Amino acid sequence: MSPRAIDEPHRASSQLELLFDLTFVVAVAAATAQLAHGIAEGHGLAEVVPFLQVFFAIWWAWMNFTWFASSYDTDDVPYRLLTMVQMAGVLVLAAGVPVAADHSDYGIITLGYLIMRVGLVAQWVRAGIEDPAGRRTALRYAVGITVAQLGWVLRYFIAEAGVLTWTSGLVFFCCLVALELAVPRWAERARSTNWHPYHIAERYGLFTIILLGESVLAASRGVAGALEAGRVGGPFVIIAGSGLVLLFALWWLYFLIEAGEGLSNRRHRSYLWGYGHYGIFVTLAALGAGLEVAVEQSGHAVEASPSALGYAVAVPVGLYVVLLWVVHAIVAGEPVLHFASVLGGAVVVLLLPLAAPWIGVTGVVAAIAALCVLLVAVTITTARARGEVIPDG
Repeated sequence: MSPRAIDEPHRASSQLELLFDLTFVVAVAAATAQLAHGIAEGHGLAEVVPFLQVFFAIWWAWMNFTWFASSYDTDDVPYRLLTMVQMAGVLVLAAGVPVAADHSDYGIITLGYLIMRVGLVAQWVRAGIEDPAGRRTALRYAVGITVAQLGWVLRYFIAEAGVLTWTSGLVFFCCLVALELAVPRWAERARSTNWHPYHIAERYGLFTIILLGESVLAASRGVAGALEAGRVGGPFVIIAGSGLVLLFALWWLYFLIEAGEGLSNRRHRSYLWGYGHYGIFVTLAALGAGLEVAVEQSGHAVEASPSALGYAVAVPVGLYVVLLWVVHAIVAGEPVLHFASVLGGAVVVLLLPLAAPWIGVTGVVAAIAALCVLLVAVTITTARARGEVIPDG
């Protein structure tokens, strides 16, 4: 297991990486469905923290494998088998999401996370043995991940013993998150791994597409619920169409720039860029839940108020566009998205749910979609006026 070159030409995602991503489709869908259920029943705010916690486990598992594979993807039998162990852990985690949401039992999720980490630690140990130059970094990763995983197991057993309150459990969780995020920084102080900037940019782009697809899937569940109620009319058509247009616009905004070149020129900012995507990914997943309930309510009544349903769509969209500007700015010399346009658009989006009692959820979603389309058009027009070349179709 030797490190791959950081300037390897035509580096693309392997078939194994694409298969690996498919397991996360199941995990994200499970988390999104639980959040949508909470929104529909009128207690969406209570579901936010558990959703963020579960999504962190999903995202961090994907992150760990993605950056390791960018450096050490040997694609031999041991590598494939250990990667498949990690996939099994993701599926176990996904199976535990409903139990965690309904009964606050994180045992299955903790087990799934443990299985994933066993496979990952084995990969790093193998890299440490077979790559002498990167041995210290690889073993640091193995030790750091092991310590963090022991912390997660300890947290579970302490919680099961009834020692942790909700607040102390959340503090414990945040401390373990901080430890997890610190491990890569500490490990790579010994020697940086050979991650490929264009490969990493492609992997993040593919996961963004997966999350947009999850939103389509979630919205389709809402469509199914409305159709079963047999009350399909104009509002249903408008809100379903607006949701689809909204997802198209968010896709367009993300891919306005290619991050590979920026990561290549600013490798020292990779941590901020990579970690910043947690916000982008989680808002896309949350948007799927919001769209599902928004579409569903056009066919039959739900417990949530129109304003709450409007915010279930507006908050993820508003946060998404702001965080997208931040992430683009980290690696781009001059961001394609203009801060004034992004901030103004986000403020208007977040104010729109206040009008829900008069224009309804349908009007709110349609207006949000229109604003995002306008942001795409303004960005492309402004970039062309400055003579910039961007992927505008």
